[in-house]
Amino acid sequence: MRIPTLAIHLDRNVNSDGFKPNTQTHLVPLLATAIKAELNKTPAEGGEHDGGKKCAETSSKSKHHPLLMEIIANALGCKPEEICDFELQACDTQPSILAGAAKEFIFSGRLDNLCMSFCSLKALIDATFSGSDLEEESGIRMVALFDHEEVGSNSAQGAGSPVMIDAMSHITSCFSSDTKVLKKAIQKSLLVSADMAHALHPNFMDKHEENHQPKMHGGLVIKHNANQRYATNAVTSFVFREIAEKHNLPVQV
Repeated sequence: MRIPTLAIHLDRNVNSDGFKPNTQTHLVPLLATAIKAELNKTPAEGGEHDGGKKCAETSSKSKHHPLLMEIIANALGCKPEEICDFELQACDTQPSILAGAAKEFIFSGRLDNLCMSFCSLKALIDATFSGSDLEEESGIRMVALFDHEEVGSNSAQGAGSPVMIDAMSHITSCFSSDTKVLKKAIQKSLLVSADMAHALHPNFMDKHEENHQPKMHGGLVIKHNANQRYATNAVTSFVFREIAEKHNLPVQV
């Protein structure tokens, strides 16, 4: 599918007024043309072979377009009528690339989640590379990766759901029958909430406050928020800075 934009000749004010689509009508993904629809429609109406019969049955029972159902069924290796329902989301399929004269830029969508997911998982793997790495370990090294972060984290599997605390409850119950062990574990734990920071944009330097300008190549950013939307406080930021200093990692606030 593709969501094509309108030719600039038909939308001459887009550069001055900005892109202001009607999200109900202008952003509908295009799956096929009317010609393809007519080709699918002919055997379905004529019923000359089994394919037409199945297509007619699917279109009458399904709330989804028969061509879309056929594509999904082919990908799953099943029949369209065997699919009860599904959840699909259109997303940008353009691949991520390293770019710039020095290949220092990552041009990619969804970096806000993917970058930290990669770094966290790689760190966990590197920290447990050999069996001896865990011989003296008294705690649990853990990475939690959540879906739906950009829609407020309040989905059934988002960070705002009970999925995290439920998982930790199951883990701790395997070690002790003490009902308070989970609370004790949380109190003894250090949580790093990883996110992206917006670096100072060289073309829009006026968008940053004078004393709050994270710079590219300036190091890891410790983010503070007056409304307590971040997991940063005096204790956690101090521990983070100490770890960074130990590993010679630059840090900016």
